[in-house]
Amino acid sequence: MLQCSNEREIADFLRDVGTLSELYTWSERLTVAARLSEGESYREASIVTGASTTTVTRVASFLYDGEGGYQRILGAQHHHAASPMRGEDGVVRRAR
Repeated sequence: MLQCSNEREIADFLRDVGTLSELYTWSERLTVAARLSEGESYREASIVTGASTTTVTRVASFLYDGEGGYQRILGAQHHHAASPMRGEDGVVRRAR
């Protein structure tokens, strides 16, 4: 993917390596991560996205305690905008 020079090339690559079902699942998980990072509850994220509560919990686990992949992608999408769950440094914090 590092060899891709634009969004179109990334999209083409992803279509080649993933089935439509996998692409849908990746999209759903990214949408769940975005909603959780904006402070939405697990239940609400599940209802709005249609993702199972198991999927929402799994995404939350990686969002808060993973390697930072979701945070990097979401940070690039939001240009590190501050939110109730995101500090000025762009890092997502677990709700207390």
